[in-house]
Amino acid sequence: MHSENMKFRSKMASNALTVSFMAIWAVLTILAVTWGVMYDWPDFVHVNYGFPFVWATHTLNTIAGPADIWQVNLQALLMDLAFWLGTMAIAVALILQISSRKA
Repeated sequence: MHSENMKFRSKMASNALTVSFMAIWAVLTILAVTWGVMYDWPDFVHVNYGFPFVWATHTLNTIAGPADIWQVNLQALLMDLAFWLGTMAIAVALILQISSRKA
């Protein structure tokens, strides 16, 4: 009876760790995809969105004057999401594998 209770608690702790990790990773994914970095070059002021792949560029100013141009690359956005969510899936699989060995 005691060993069953220990296994149940170990499994609950493993599930809590996995869910917590996934929640934190989801927030980090949203930040990485939507984070903008502004480049204030004299003839090309723009903001790049996405990490590690830039999927959008918002041009604010060019040598010809003020601008409001968006360039969006959906393929880079999908690569960004695949990178972050794929990394999360691998990490969750490792967490579950390691926690199942301890139980």
